Formats: sequence, structure tokens, C-alpha cells
Amino acid sequence: MNHPNLLIGLMALALMAVAEPSTTAAEPASKCYEMRVYYSPPGRLDDLHARFRDHTLNLFTKHGIGNVGYWVPVDNKENKLVYLLSYPSREAREVAWKAFFADPDWKAAAKKTEANGPIVSKVEQTFLQTTDYSPVVKTGDLSQGGVFEMRTYTTPEGKLPNLDARFRDHTLKLFSKHGMGNQGYFHKMADQPNADRTLVYFLTHKSQDAAKSSFGEFGKDPAWKAAREASEKEAGGSLTAQGGVKFEFLVPTDYSPTK
Repeated sequence: MNHPNLLIGLMALALMAVAEPSTTAAEPASKCYEMRVYYSPPGRLDDLHARFRDHTLNLFTKHGIGNVGYWVPVDNKENKLVYLLSYPSREAREVAWKAFFADPDWKAAAKKTEANGPIVSKVEQTFLQTTDYSPVVKTGDLSQGGVFEMRTYTTPEGKLPNLDARFRDHTLKLFSKHGMGNQGYFHKMADQPNADRTLVYFLTHKSQDAAKSSFGEFGKDPAWKAAREASEKEAGGSLTAQGGVKFEFLVPTDYSPTK
């Protein structure tokens, strides 16, 4: 017996499945991200911003360095600038920075902006790659006037695959359910310290208060409790090391391609 309504319904579902965009990263395995943190001497952070705004971003683009996002902590007691860059590969990164440092325009900008002394006192860098479950890393108005949250998880030895499985199968969906924006999930590249134990990711929230409320609801969700219990049972214990959860709220700079 034919069931035309059932057939039409199945065809519609199939079309919807085809039209549904992928939420996972469709990036070459070689693609490299670099997170850099600059610490500025007291009173010099505005000068550092001016150099990035007026010179550095354009020079990065000139030399094939992708400007992803530039942020400062909400509570910026250390005069920090946090930014994320992208490259086709780690090798491309080395070529690009060599050309950048050799550029006469960069040398002139550095000399001019440091006429009254250094504007960077310390630099930290971490090379990253997206996880297989990360949404595509985008630029644009992602927070819509809200805040970003950078979270770093350190696992016990050998437990990063378990943590990845929990995020892949459960956590990202539950974050979305409770109003949090998944903006990028990263592993450290293999030669970085604790690469086999670290997950770094970015969320967006309407505000810090909204983040607190979202995580409160997330923590009470029966689906989260079940996922956590099952994943820890399979792994034989917690998936994060003691003191291994760190987070920082960030706001984009006025010159950041990602807001």
C-alpha cells in the first residue's frame, strides 16, 4: 500500500538534512592558529592598541597572516592583549613572520611607537589546531555586544580523548541549549607543552551575569549530569586535573575583526 503523505514527509526530512550546514570545522589538517598574549608596561597599553590599530593588522594581512580576533580581559589588571591569528600551516607561519619582521614599514612603526620606551614587556604564544568537533572559526559580530570567555582545561594523563568525546557527543549541544555560543575549540599542536592534556575553547555570552546563569542551568541539567557520570565512569575518574579548569572573560578591542 502506498502512503503518499509519509513519502512526502520523508522527502522533506531528507532535503532538510542536505540543507543543514555543518557545524564542525571544515579546515585543512595543516591549518595553524597562534594565540599570542602581550603584557604592556603600566600606562602603555593604549600605545600598543594604537600600533595594532594603525599598523600591525594591515601588515599582518599584507604578509598572509590571518587576523581572527583581538581581546582584552574584562578585569585587565595585567595590561594584557590577547589575540588569535591563523595560517595555512605552521611552515607558512614561519615564512610570514620572517617577512613581517623584515618589512621596512614594520621597522618604522616599531621605532615610532617605541620612541618613549618599550610597549610590550612580555609575550606568550601557543600554537593551536581546531578539534574535529569545533565549529568553523569565524570573524564578525559573534558576541552581539556581549562577552567572550576563554576556557582552558587540563586533563589527567591520557584522558584528553575522553574529554573530547564528552564535548563532541554532549557538551557543545548542552552549551547551545543553555544560551552559550560555541566559537572555537582547540588542541595545542604536538610540540607545545602539555599538548596531550589541554583543551582551549571560546564561548560567547550576552554578559558575565548571563554566563553565570547559563552555567548554573547547565550544571543542573539531567542530561549533563548523566553525560558527566558516564564519561567519568568510563575514564575511571575526573576528566579534569585538580586546578585544571581556568577561564577568563574577554571583550573585543575596537579594531578586532571579531566582536
